Amino acid sequence: MLRRRLSEVLQRGEIHDPELNRMVITVGEVRVSPDLRIATCYVVPLGGQGQDEMFELLHRNRGELRRAVANGQKLKFAPELKFRLDETFDRLDDTRRMFADEKVRRDIES
Repeated sequence: MLRRRLSEVLQRGEIHDPELNRMVITVGEVRVSPDLRIATCYVVPLGGQGQDEMFELLHRNRGELRRAVANGQKLKFAPELKFRLDETFDRLDDTRRMFADEKVRRDIES
């Protein structure tokens, strides 16, 4: 629910920062702490370029993002948003390379 809402907020440009609104950011996953007070958002900029700028912009606007994400949600708390790099795509590429290896394919097929 939080991942979907954060994606919508970023996609629709609901934050009053033109620099952030120009960036295309993928929200791969959001993990919430057991007490629901902290939401760790795994994000990556389109094409993987500009990670430092992306984190700077997200950090600068995290209060407004927090309010926008919590707005309209049935949450007891508006969780604090923490941002981490989503490395899922890198791991997928590594896995594809591994399965493309001749020795690995031979082991799988036998």
